[in-house]
Amino acid sequence: MSSFVPNYPHPEKALLTTPERIDASPHYSGRGVVIAYLDSGFYMHPDIADRLRLHVDATTRQIKEQSRVEQADTTSWHGLMVAAIGSGNGAASNGKYRAVACESDLVLVKISNPKGGVKEADILRGMKWLVRHHARMNIRIVNVSVGGDVISTNPDHPLHHCVRDLTKAGVTVVIAAGNQGDSHLVPPASSPEAIVVGGYNDNNSLNRSDWTTYHSNYGTAYDGTNKPDIIAPAQWIASPILPQTIVEKEAHWLGSLLQSGNKEAVKNLLAHGLADLDIPKPKTRRLGKSLHRTLQDRIYAHKLIHEKYQHVDGTSVAAPIVSSVIAQMLEANPKLTPSQIRTILKETATPLAGIVLEQQGAGVIHAKEAVAQALHQRHTPSFT
Repeated sequence: MSSFVPNYPHPEKALLTTPERIDASPHYSGRGVVIAYLDSGFYMHPDIADRLRLHVDATTRQIKEQSRVEQADTTSWHGLMVAAIGSGNGAASNGKYRAVACESDLVLVKISNPKGGVKEADILRGMKWLVRHHARMNIRIVNVSVGGDVISTNPDHPLHHCVRDLTKAGVTVVIAAGNQGDSHLVPPASSPEAIVVGGYNDNNSLNRSDWTTYHSNYGTAYDGTNKPDIIAPAQWIASPILPQTIVEKEAHWLGSLLQSGNKEAVKNLLAHGLADLDIPKPKTRRLGKSLHRTLQDRIYAHKLIHEKYQHVDGTSVAAPIVSSVIAQMLEANPKLTPSQIRTILKETATPLAGIVLEQQGAGVIHAKEAVAQALHQRHTPSFT
């Protein structure tokens, strides 16, 4: 019986970690920088729990500030994914799948409504809280990996106002462009002041010739500014599996197959873990090709790379990668303004061949060079 493998390109290689795939500086980890993640919901996962400054439940007008995430549900997965990719320390993987800003502090703002959806009004509740309280929490970066309802070219749109207010106050706002491949943006991604992030697919390879486009949204902000500003990896990104879910139950057993994949591991799974796997009994009677294929397909379906991690995709994950690099930049040079950060990111980015400029802005983020430029500008007051 052949071994079990995750489903990603170049299967002879392990999944690249985020610091590896963007060539991040090893000397900075976002220490002392507070990132606010505005998202559907969150979970007290070991990858992020030790650095949580505050959880803000903004699901209704009765906003609650909490010391921890007190409730988890189906809305928790997306925010956990985003926050762990930006700030996770990889605790559940012994540090292997840690983020670039693995020592940054977090403020988590839950904005899904009681029905579990996310509309502009829900985003606005969270953004208004951030406008009022960012200084109290020393928030330097706001990551928004959710989008609004309809296109707006109105500079007085409430979400545009919030992004503008945060930026003027010295908070860098990073927003995912969206994943439909549309040639338009919706608020808050249509804010010219925001750093809007598109994506590319690096095919789990460090070889730039293997990199291809991703179906990111693109277009212009309400003032005609081209967006996105830059692009970051949007596929094959390691992320924690949401605990207490069916996926976690199956991954507990299927993950062990990724480690060994031998017949004894399969026998153990069938003897002890069959109740957690939705596999027809006739397929479990023989350790043959049919059973192997069924188990392998389940590993592929859940995008498993580890007992507690899967790979994920979307500009929702590209945005926190950029936020994590900005946290490194601010650790290196705390005096940087949002405008200076944008300038450095765009000037150090490199265009990717085969993608029209409208879809990639300045190009692929160059993490290590961006941090180096931030450090260089520490003693250059004339930089604007």
